[in-house]
Amino acid sequence: MKMDLEVSEAVDFSSGDYLYLVRKAAGDEGTQPKSGRPNTPSPSSGPRKTQENPHPKSGEQSGIYVVQISDESTPAESTTDLTNPFSSTSVRRAFIRKVFLLLSLQLIATGAIVSIFIFWKPLRDWVHTNAWFIHALFPAFIVILFVLACCGDLRRQVPANYILLGMFTILQGLLLGTISVFYNADEVFWATGTTALVTLALTLFALQTKWDFTLLNGMLFVMLFVLILYGILLLFIRTYYLHLLYAGLGTVIFSLYLVMDVQLMVGGRHHHSDLDPEEYVFAALNIYLDIINLFLFILQLFQLTR
Repeated sequence: MKMDLEVSEAVDFSSGDYLYLVRKAAGDEGTQPKSGRPNTPSPSSGPRKTQENPHPKSGEQSGIYVVQISDESTPAESTTDLTNPFSSTSVRRAFIRKVFLLLSLQLIATGAIVSIFIFWKPLRDWVHTNAWFIHALFPAFIVILFVLACCGDLRRQVPANYILLGMFTILQGLLLGTISVFYNADEVFWATGTTALVTLALTLFALQTKWDFTLLNGMLFVMLFVLILYGILLLFIRTYYLHLLYAGLGTVIFSLYLVMDVQLMVGGRHHHSDLDPEEYVFAALNIYLDIINLFLFILQLFQLTR
């Protein structure tokens, strides 16, 4: 069987035109379709060309079909791009703006609450004599954290997500304030300034580096679990160097967590970036907890090294 091909008309493979091409080519060679029905030519197609004269003298070739191959994306690829919530740059930028705005408000509110505990001496004395206050705050803190972390539909609903995040920030500020009264004021100030500088440096590093820290998610979870067990062990072992090592490890782990969470928020070329555009509260919560834990471990380092 001989077939001449010439580029004269585009055929779209995605729309199934190639099936018609195959059936018509088979009909021109005298074959039957798979359905068993004879292939009768249409009246407008003219008489069938015989095999002895495949090229008519008129210069018109009836057996010419066109295949056009383009570099455009296939329908499957187009569907994949459309299903990506962050395929639009404007959506990603709006998400980042919301996260940083919420994070800034959280840090400002936390700093204001901690400052009240530090500078208001009657409140400091009251916390020292009423240890039950911190034990009463902790269960409520855990409950709201559990709701924000596990109830995905609730943390996407407005204004429920803002209310829960605000309550969580206030409870975190109260807990942090009660912890700060057991440290000297200068230690708290030095730890605050150091945390701010480290957070800024790590954020810029996460935005500029080519290293993908999102791949460390599983390893960091294991390291965090080991750090928790290490902290429980230190409740029974009072050793200066073990506490110093604990504070140093905590600082390193939450520094890595901060870089990873920033890269998860930014997305782009990073391997793991599966946040939804409506998860801005959850993203702000993760980065906020990274900064707070980083502050607590740096505060311990300042106390132990003085």
